[in-house]
Amino acid sequence: MPRRRVHALLFLLICLSALDFSGCFVRRRIITRKGGNATPVLVTADKQTLLESLAGHYQAIRSFSATVDMTPALGSSEKSKITEYKDVRGYILFREPADIRIIGLYPVVRNKAFDMVSNGKDFRLYLPAKNRFVTGSNQLIGQSPNKIENLRPQHFLEALLVAPMQPGERAELVNLTDEDNAVYILHFVRLGPDGEILPARSVWFSRINLRLTRLLIYDPAGNILTDARYSDWKDYDGVAFPKTIDITRPQDEYAVVLSVVKMEINRGVSDDKFVLEQPEGTQLQVLGQPAPTPPPPPPPATGKKKKP
Repeated sequence: MPRRRVHALLFLLICLSALDFSGCFVRRRIITRKGGNATPVLVTADKQTLLESLAGHYQAIRSFSATVDMTPALGSSEKSKITEYKDVRGYILFREPADIRIIGLYPVVRNKAFDMVSNGKDFRLYLPAKNRFVTGSNQLIGQSPNKIENLRPQHFLEALLVAPMQPGERAELVNLTDEDNAVYILHFVRLGPDGEILPARSVWFSRINLRLTRLLIYDPAGNILTDARYSDWKDYDGVAFPKTIDITRPQDEYAVVLSVVKMEINRGVSDDKFVLEQPEGTQLQVLGQPAPTPPPPPPPATGKKKKP
């Protein structure tokens, strides 16, 4: 065998057998993931640790008062039509267990655009521009062509404060770590009435800091009801809370991005802040109320008509 070919073969064998392949045929790449630097150190956690973290954060917040900038949007990506509304100032009040009030102000003039309040079971919604006062159950029954009627305060609350594992739920942990992602996902499922396994929620945690990054809530068929994404976590009154929350309700065809301007946690919210009475002169609309029964037709006329 020629000497040059022997030298080439020896060089190839050395490269393939060496523990460090960087000088031969292997190309190294730096993996950069969202939310991290070029060489992030990934945190390891098990299912129980993440469940305890979720429950601990939920229980740490007993009340809050927030001033936010809101970017509401109507429409859906499936229908390829989304209309955004900029520069809406909002105020969100919460008190455990489930009281929440959300007030939105129009851009520039800052007149009230809407006012919503809920006690966890029922809700009230005041729309000044339409001179309408809406009441109903938090449970959405059917889709309204008027998208504002699909709003429910509870949809915001379940995205703002992600609940821990509920009775009847079971959690499974998935580690989604690749070139683009480094997250732990807790998949919550529950048993249906016939014993079938139904999807409930998916809660995503960043493996860089174990902060909550995403929440998906499903209907029994697996369709997404809520898709909430969390970023830029800050410390407010000693409690961590995301500065930016992007909430999408694809089935209801609306979304909103909340950017926290001011946040006060666990300073208490008084009872009167959750009272919303119907203003005098407004039209009352009760969602879910059956349509009134039309009066019966008049009985047929009997007897002969007199001739004039």
